[in-house]
Amino acid sequence: MSRIVVENVEAGYGSVRVLHGVSVHVDSGETVALLGTNGNGKSTLINCIMGIVVPTAGTIALETDDGQTIDLVGRSPQEVVELGISLVPEGRRLFPLLTVEENLMLGAFRSTARARIAANLEFSFEAFPVLGQRRRQLAGSMSGGEQQMLAIARALMSEPRVLLVDEPSVGLAPILVSRVIAKIRELKTERSLTVLMAEQNFNQAIKIADRGYIIVHGDIAFAAASAAELAENEMVKQYYLGV
Repeated sequence: MSRIVVENVEAGYGSVRVLHGVSVHVDSGETVALLGTNGNGKSTLINCIMGIVVPTAGTIALETDDGQTIDLVGRSPQEVVELGISLVPEGRRLFPLLTVEENLMLGAFRSTARARIAANLEFSFEAFPVLGQRRRQLAGSMSGGEQQMLAIARALMSEPRVLLVDEPSVGLAPILVSRVIAKIRELKTERSLTVLMAEQNFNQAIKIADRGYIIVHGDIAFAAASAAELAENEMVKQYYLGV
Protein backbone atom coordinates (compact mmCIF):
# COMPACT_ATOMS: atom_id res chain seq x y z
CA MET A 1 0.00 0.00 0.00
CA SER A 2 0.99 3.65 -0.35
CA ARG A 3 0.52 7.06 1.25
CA ILE A 4 -0.23 10.39 -0.45
CA VAL A 5 1.06 13.61 1.14
CA VAL A 6 0.00 17.01 -0.21
CA GLU A 7 1.60 20.08 1.39
CA ASN A 8 0.85 23.76 0.78
CA VAL A 9 -0.34 23.24 -2.78
CA GLU A 10 -1.43 26.22 -4.83
CA ALA A 11 -2.93 25.71 -8.27
CA GLY A 12 -5.38 27.15 -10.74
CA TYR A 13 -6.18 27.79 -14.37
CA GLY A 14 -4.45 30.72 -16.03
CA SER A 15 -4.81 33.78 -13.83
CA VAL A 16 -7.51 32.14 -11.69
CA ARG A 17 -6.10 30.59 -8.54
CA VAL A 18 -8.26 27.75 -7.18
CA LEU A 19 -6.19 26.14 -4.40
CA HIS A 20 -4.62 28.29 -1.69
CA GLY A 21 -1.98 26.37 0.22
CA VAL A 22 -3.87 23.09 0.56
CA SER A 23 -2.39 20.35 2.75
CA VAL A 24 -3.92 16.87 3.07
CA HIS A 25 -2.65 13.34 3.55
CA VAL A 26 -4.09 9.89 2.93
CA ASP A 27 -2.42 7.11 4.87
CA SER A 28 -2.00 3.55 3.62
CA GLY A 29 -5.29 1.66 3.69
CA GLU A 30 -7.40 4.70 4.56
CA THR A 31 -10.49 6.01 2.87
CA VAL A 32 -10.48 9.79 3.15
CA ALA A 33 -13.38 11.98 2.04
CA LEU A 34 -12.73 15.39 0.50
CA LEU A 35 -15.99 17.26 1.00
CA GLY A 36 -17.09 20.49 -0.62
CA THR A 37 -19.72 21.92 -2.93
CA ASN A 38 -19.09 22.55 -6.62
CA GLY A 39 -16.38 25.06 -7.45
CA ASN A 40 -14.42 24.81 -4.20
CA GLY A 41 -11.40 22.96 -5.60
CA LYS A 42 -12.00 19.24 -5.03
CA SER A 43 -11.46 18.21 -8.64
CA THR A 44 -8.51 20.58 -9.01
CA LEU A 45 -6.76 18.89 -6.08
CA ILE A 46 -7.47 15.44 -7.50
CA ASN A 47 -6.15 16.57 -10.88
CA CYS A 48 -2.99 17.95 -9.27
CA ILE A 49 -2.26 14.53 -7.76
CA MET A 50 -2.86 12.88 -11.14
CA GLY A 51 -0.58 15.26 -13.02
CA ILE A 52 -3.44 16.75 -15.05
CA VAL A 53 -2.96 20.14 -13.37
CA VAL A 54 0.53 21.31 -12.40
CA PRO A 55 0.68 23.17 -9.05
CA THR A 56 2.33 26.57 -8.96
CA ALA A 57 3.58 25.95 -5.42
CA GLY A 58 3.74 23.20 -2.82
CA THR A 59 4.60 19.50 -2.92
CA ILE A 60 2.78 16.26 -3.66
CA ALA A 61 4.49 13.00 -2.73
CA LEU A 62 3.79 9.30 -2.94
CA GLU A 63 5.30 7.42 -0.01
CA THR A 64 5.60 3.68 -0.60
CA ASP A 65 5.81 0.85 1.90
CA ASP A 66 9.41 0.15 0.92
CA GLY A 67 10.48 3.58 2.16
CA GLN A 68 10.54 5.53 -1.10
CA THR A 69 9.25 9.10 -1.32
CA ILE A 70 8.38 9.96 -4.92
CA ASP A 71 7.72 13.54 -6.01
CA LEU A 72 4.60 13.67 -8.18
CA VAL A 73 4.74 17.34 -9.19
CA GLY A 74 5.64 17.70 -12.86
CA ARG A 75 4.98 14.07 -13.72
CA SER A 76 2.62 13.24 -16.57
CA PRO A 77 -0.66 11.38 -15.88
CA GLN A 78 0.88 8.32 -17.56
CA GLU A 79 3.80 8.39 -15.13
CA VAL A 80 1.46 8.80 -12.17
CA VAL A 81 -0.59 5.79 -13.28
CA GLU A 82 2.63 3.80 -13.70
CA LEU A 83 3.42 4.53 -10.05
CA GLY A 84 0.19 2.83 -8.99
CA ILE A 85 -2.30 5.70 -8.75
CA SER A 86 -5.55 5.51 -10.68
CA LEU A 87 -8.47 7.91 -11.18
CA VAL A 88 -12.21 7.44 -11.47
CA PRO A 89 -12.94 10.85 -13.02
CA GLU A 90 -15.97 13.03 -12.49
CA GLY A 91 -18.46 12.40 -15.26
CA ARG A 92 -16.90 8.96 -15.86
CA ARG A 93 -15.12 10.00 -19.11
CA LEU A 94 -15.66 6.70 -20.90
CA PHE A 95 -15.18 6.08 -24.60
CA PRO A 96 -18.86 5.90 -25.61
CA LEU A 97 -18.31 4.29 -29.02
CA LEU A 98 -16.14 1.51 -27.61
CA THR A 99 -17.52 -1.57 -25.92
CA VAL A 100 -17.45 -2.30 -22.21
CA GLU A 101 -14.57 -4.72 -22.69
CA GLU A 102 -12.62 -2.28 -24.87
CA ASN A 103 -12.96 0.44 -22.22
CA LEU A 104 -11.68 -1.98 -19.60
CA MET A 105 -8.74 -2.97 -21.75
CA LEU A 106 -7.73 0.68 -22.06
CA GLY A 107 -7.52 0.81 -18.28
CA ALA A 108 -4.68 -1.74 -18.30
CA PHE A 109 -2.12 0.84 -19.46
CA ARG A 110 0.24 0.29 -16.53
CA SER A 111 3.03 -2.06 -17.56
CA THR A 112 2.76 -4.24 -14.46
CA ALA A 113 -0.97 -4.74 -15.13
CA ARG A 114 -0.64 -5.86 -18.75
CA ALA A 115 0.42 -9.38 -17.82
CA ARG A 116 -2.71 -9.75 -15.68
CA ILE A 117 -5.32 -8.43 -18.11
CA ALA A 118 -7.26 -11.70 -18.21
CA ALA A 119 -7.33 -12.03 -14.41
CA ASN A 120 -8.34 -8.40 -13.96
CA LEU A 121 -11.08 -8.69 -16.56
CA GLU A 122 -12.42 -11.68 -14.70
CA PHE A 123 -12.27 -9.76 -11.42
CA SER A 124 -14.14 -6.82 -13.01
CA PHE A 125 -16.89 -9.07 -14.29
CA GLU A 126 -17.20 -10.77 -10.90
CA ALA A 127 -17.30 -7.44 -9.06
CA PHE A 128 -19.80 -5.96 -11.53
CA PRO A 129 -21.77 -8.83 -13.12
CA VAL A 130 -23.68 -6.43 -15.40
CA LEU A 131 -20.39 -5.57 -17.13
CA GLY A 132 -19.80 -9.22 -17.95
CA GLN A 133 -23.33 -9.54 -19.30
CA ARG A 134 -22.82 -6.49 -21.51
CA ARG A 135 -19.16 -6.80 -22.38
CA ARG A 136 -19.92 -6.31 -26.10
CA GLN A 137 -22.28 -3.38 -25.56
CA LEU A 138 -21.21 0.18 -26.40
CA ALA A 139 -20.41 2.08 -23.23
CA GLY A 140 -22.40 5.11 -24.34
CA SER A 141 -25.62 3.10 -24.51
CA MET A 142 -25.49 2.06 -20.84
CA SER A 143 -27.29 3.71 -17.94
CA GLY A 144 -25.53 6.21 -15.70
CA GLY A 145 -25.13 3.69 -12.90
CA GLU A 146 -23.70 1.08 -15.24
CA GLN A 147 -21.29 3.62 -16.69
CA GLN A 148 -20.09 4.52 -13.19
CA MET A 149 -19.44 0.84 -12.47
CA LEU A 150 -17.48 0.64 -15.71
CA ALA A 151 -15.42 3.71 -14.79
CA ILE A 152 -14.50 2.15 -11.44
CA ALA A 153 -13.65 -1.20 -13.04
CA ARG A 154 -11.53 0.53 -15.69
CA ALA A 155 -9.52 2.27 -12.96
CA LEU A 156 -8.95 -1.06 -11.21
CA MET A 157 -7.64 -2.65 -14.41
CA SER A 158 -4.31 -0.87 -13.77
CA GLU A 159 -3.94 -2.65 -10.40
CA PRO A 160 -3.53 0.60 -8.46
CA ARG A 161 -2.35 0.97 -4.90
CA VAL A 162 -4.05 4.37 -4.60
CA LEU A 163 -7.53 5.05 -6.00
CA LEU A 164 -8.76 8.62 -6.53
CA VAL A 165 -12.52 8.87 -6.96
CA ASP A 166 -13.97 12.19 -8.12
CA GLU A 167 -17.69 12.80 -7.44
CA PRO A 168 -19.00 9.24 -7.88
CA SER A 169 -22.57 10.28 -7.01
CA VAL A 170 -23.00 12.93 -9.72
CA GLY A 171 -25.96 12.24 -12.00
CA LEU A 172 -27.07 9.06 -10.24
CA ALA A 173 -30.36 8.23 -8.55
CA PRO A 174 -30.07 7.94 -4.74
CA ILE A 175 -30.39 4.15 -4.70
CA LEU A 176 -27.60 3.86 -7.29
CA VAL A 177 -25.40 6.21 -5.29
CA SER A 178 -25.73 3.91 -2.28
CA ARG A 179 -24.77 0.90 -4.37
CA VAL A 180 -21.77 2.61 -5.93
CA ILE A 181 -20.46 3.87 -2.56
CA ALA A 182 -20.91 0.41 -1.02
CA LYS A 183 -19.03 -1.14 -3.93
CA ILE A 184 -16.12 1.29 -3.49
CA ARG A 185 -15.88 0.21 0.16
CA GLU A 186 -16.00 -3.46 -0.81
CA LEU A 187 -13.35 -3.11 -3.51
CA LYS A 188 -11.12 -1.05 -1.23
CA THR A 189 -11.06 -3.93 1.25
CA GLU A 190 -10.63 -6.66 -1.37
CA ARG A 191 -7.76 -4.89 -3.11
CA SER A 192 -6.15 -3.28 -0.03
CA LEU A 193 -6.47 0.17 -1.59
CA THR A 194 -5.74 3.63 -0.28
CA VAL A 195 -8.71 5.81 -1.33
CA LEU A 196 -9.22 9.56 -1.64
CA MET A 197 -12.80 10.35 -2.60
CA ALA A 198 -13.97 13.83 -3.56
CA GLU A 199 -17.69 14.07 -2.89
CA GLN A 200 -20.39 16.59 -2.07
CA ASN A 201 -22.91 14.01 -0.84
CA PHE A 202 -21.93 13.93 2.83
CA ASN A 203 -24.43 11.26 3.89
CA GLN A 204 -23.00 8.79 1.38
CA ALA A 205 -19.33 9.68 1.85
CA ILE A 206 -19.48 9.26 5.61
CA LYS A 207 -20.59 5.64 5.18
CA ILE A 208 -17.14 4.58 4.02
CA ALA A 209 -14.76 7.37 5.11
CA ASP A 210 -12.29 6.84 7.96
CA ARG A 211 -11.92 10.61 8.22
CA GLY A 212 -12.16 13.64 5.97
CA TYR A 213 -11.52 17.22 5.00
CA ILE A 214 -13.85 20.08 4.12
CA ILE A 215 -12.57 22.36 1.37
CA VAL A 216 -14.09 25.85 0.98
CA HIS A 217 -12.96 28.32 -1.68
CA GLY A 218 -9.71 26.45 -2.19
CA ASP A 219 -8.76 26.24 1.49
CA ILE A 220 -9.03 23.34 3.91
CA ALA A 221 -11.64 24.72 6.31
CA PHE A 222 -11.70 21.65 8.57
CA ALA A 223 -9.66 18.47 8.94
CA ALA A 224 -11.38 15.70 10.89
CA ALA A 225 -9.43 12.97 12.63
CA SER A 226 -12.38 10.57 12.38
CA ALA A 227 -15.72 10.13 10.65
CA ALA A 228 -17.49 10.88 13.92
CA GLU A 229 -15.61 14.16 14.32
CA LEU A 230 -16.53 15.08 10.76
CA ALA A 231 -20.21 14.39 11.40
CA GLU A 232 -20.19 16.58 14.52
CA ASN A 233 -18.60 19.59 12.84
CA GLU A 234 -20.82 22.67 12.80
CA MET A 235 -20.00 23.41 9.17
CA VAL A 236 -21.13 19.92 8.17
CA LYS A 237 -24.33 20.29 10.18
CA GLN A 238 -25.10 23.62 8.51
CA TYR A 239 -24.21 22.89 4.89
CA TYR A 240 -24.75 19.15 4.57
CA LEU A 241 -27.22 18.08 7.24
CA GLY A 242 -29.48 21.14 7.34
CA VAL A 243 -29.16 21.53 11.11
